[in-house]
Amino acid sequence: MDAALFKADLLTKPEALGALADSLEAGDPFEGLPERIDRVVFLGMGSSRYAAGVVASRLRASGIDAVAEYASAAHTVPGPGTLVVAISATGGSRETLDALTRYTGTSFVVAMTNKPGSAVTEGADLVVPMSAGEERGGVACRTFQHTLALLLALKSRLAGGGDVPALVRRVAEATADLLDRRDDWLKTASDVLDGPHGVYATAPAERLSSAEQSALMFREGPRRQADACETGDWAHVDVYLTKTYDYRALMFPGSRYDEQAMEWIRQRGSTVLAVGGELDGQAASIRYRHDDDPEVALLTETLVAELLAASWWARA
Repeated sequence: MDAALFKADLLTKPEALGALADSLEAGDPFEGLPERIDRVVFLGMGSSRYAAGVVASRLRASGIDAVAEYASAAHTVPGPGTLVVAISATGGSRETLDALTRYTGTSFVVAMTNKPGSAVTEGADLVVPMSAGEERGGVACRTFQHTLALLLALKSRLAGGGDVPALVRRVAEATADLLDRRDDWLKTASDVLDGPHGVYATAPAERLSSAEQSALMFREGPRRQADACETGDWAHVDVYLTKTYDYRALMFPGSRYDEQAMEWIRQRGSTVLAVGGELDGQAASIRYRHDDDPEVALLTETLVAELLAASWWARA
């Protein structure tokens, strides 16, 4: 793992997204799916599971039985009507490989990986490349973004939805905007969030992966204390820390419970950096192109934490 190479990986996000959009326009990567699908089970760990969780929720909202399982403890019963989507950027996640032994040969298995030919593809009925390029920094960043985009393409195929290639192009524009203006906002973000008790990322349920991935970036690179919380659940979980901590929150607006959380934040004098919107009582906010589109936000907003983590990591 290398801080400078991690930053270099982040800087190439727009180019990689453009190539992904081209690929999605050229053909549907999920065209080989079976006609019968009774349920969808996603298998993954870490960033892979974060991405799968929000897409599984979208599938359920569309009336499709779907769940994102910890690959280390998958419970969904195998069967011919079960579509299994195994996600592993490296293609070698031990837990995911172990879980696949339960499903291979019984259920239709899709392997999503950034390394075609890796172990996760062995025995798979369909392989979907993430096409994110080599992540030389050793941190899943482009692969996380591409996983979300590809899973949204799967959701579109199974339940209908918008134009995913067009969405990916808007995400590339939003990502480029944040990168191009990073000198304008990165120091502010650091000043707001650099406290003695860590960073607490909060997001609405439909974009919970943004909080989870952001917290992971702070832990994985600069090795800082960080955690994630769903905005509505915040009043039942994280609110207690505002009483005794120098509480610094990275908040992604969009929940109907934003104001409930901010009321406590204001009362306790805690500090909030809002990304992609404005919150009453925030210390600062970071806006970017297309941030009024929740789907663009889902695929873009973690870049703030990624760049900040790269900066802190290099400094450390």
